[in-house]
Amino acid sequence: MTAQWRMYLAMALMVSMWGCGTTEVVAPFERGHLAEQGMQWQSSSRNEKLKGHVYTSKEASSGGTGAAGGGCGCN
Repeated sequence: MTAQWRMYLAMALMVSMWGCGTTEVVAPFERGHLAEQGMQWQSSSRNEKLKGHVYTSKEASSGGTGAAGGGCGCN
């Protein structure tokens, strides 16, 4: 590779990293909007916890969710 191509490649990498490095600071009055129900990953944290418990109980295994116990659902 020639020196000119290396320079172009370095410039392209620097420009792409510069674009990825910008961050937006969320103001305190905007945080309430981001915490609304429609912005959540799951609809209800209680339902997701119950689904995870039922899944690990039925599968008789404890995966990476931090649940313990056997197939009976006991801890």
